[in-house]
Amino acid sequence: MTRLRLLVVDDQELLRRGLRMLLDSTGEARVVAEARDGAHALALLARTEVDAVLTDMVMPGMDGPELIRRCAEQFPGLPVLALTTFDTEAVVSEALAAGAAGLLLKDTSPETVVAAVRTALSGGLHLDPRVARTALAGPREPAPDPLASLTDAERAVADCVADGLSNPEIARRLHLAPGTVKNYVSTLLRKLDAADRTQLALALDRARRS
Repeated sequence: MTRLRLLVVDDQELLRRGLRMLLDSTGEARVVAEARDGAHALALLARTEVDAVLTDMVMPGMDGPELIRRCAEQFPGLPVLALTTFDTEAVVSEALAAGAAGLLLKDTSPETVVAAVRTALSGGLHLDPRVARTALAGPREPAPDPLASLTDAERAVADCVADGLSNPEIARRLHLAPGTVKNYVSTLLRKLDAADRTQLALALDRARRS
């Protein structure tokens, strides 16, 4: 059986490398290219032959949903499967509305990822069972405003993080000690369930625009 040629798109290099290692180990697929965001992926696709794309949903710059839409326009017939940490109704709906050929959680086994790609190549749609349950559950009550639980001081720091300021810059703007800013950022990471500062900034930006 011919090995699948895959492009992996994720803003975190460590995750890209880990996924490459896992997929290559199956003997059924090999990652022939890696991209840090949607724009980088489109540039690689213009000069790299792949059978399918695996993309993260949340990335700085061009995110997963926009990449899926652009691929449908520029590379019709190329399956793009979404990889996500979250199985919320909003994430599922956004991926499917964009035209994803599959939706998988990031803890999915590499063998299942390969099977999902083959399903997509045959014209099918692969949904992780956990994701499928979310999709079938239908619309839920609107999610609470993630910024509602923040204190005024936390919100001020959050605004600075969303604007892309570093901790020293936040300290100068708000007249706070650097250690105090660090503590506020740690609190924001916990309250908004963000893994790192990039995810936090993206979550804050989405919350401010919602």
